Amino acid sequence: MMENNIPTHIAIIMDGNGRWAESRGDSRISGHKKGVSVAKNIVTYSSEIGVQYLTLYTFSKENWNRPAYEVNMLMGFIEKHLTKEGGGLKENNIRFRMIGNVDDLPAKARRAVKNVEELTKDCTGMLLQLAISYSGRDEIVMAAKKIAERVVNGEMDIEDINEESLSASLYTSGVPDPDLLIRTSGESRISNFLLWQLAYTELYVTDILWPDFTSEDLIRAIEDYASRQRRFGLTGGQLVGVAG
Repeated sequence: MMENNIPTHIAIIMDGNGRWAESRGDSRISGHKKGVSVAKNIVTYSSEIGVQYLTLYTFSKENWNRPAYEVNMLMGFIEKHLTKEGGGLKENNIRFRMIGNVDDLPAKARRAVKNVEELTKDCTGMLLQLAISYSGRDEIVMAAKKIAERVVNGEMDIEDINEESLSASLYTSGVPDPDLLIRTSGESRISNFLLWQLAYTELYVTDILWPDFTSEDLIRAIEDYASRQRRFGLTGGQLVGVAG
């Protein structure tokens, strides 16, 4: 695999933890535990192969509607593993930030997020974004409200509202849109994830459940991505002409 085939920004919908556990007669929580371990390995490997931005869909806004015991356990996982892995992220020069509504989180998880963001703020390697309490629709509404407030306060004119100003108002401000979206477990939907940012992203769906996903599977997704021609609304002939 050539280095120039590596996508700049990979986003992953890590789906299938519960089904993986249930297929083994285990509790859904055991699937989430295994999923956390896989996520750690994929983060490390992505950084090693030169991915510059990695965004993992960790906990959606809709996930708050799951059974309370599962939600509480997941929040505990987030708090525990961020606290445990923060030092490792810094050692590997990986910068961390959360995208989503941090105010929704319990105090311990919220504090862990802030601590790791502060600990890794000067890291210059890969940026790891965890989408927690995240909703793509909510993110766009939030951005619209920010822009409306600036217009009302006389800080910008209506004519200044464009794709760039809206992008700059999102959680992902300053981060390029994903080149590749990977979804595990075979589901062919984006589940309210990065709705604005995925406009021209290449989609890769695999039947593999997230707890079984490996670095080899990541490479397969990247190789599939590298085989595609990204046209961004142009024709193949136009791209050949541009390249020539």
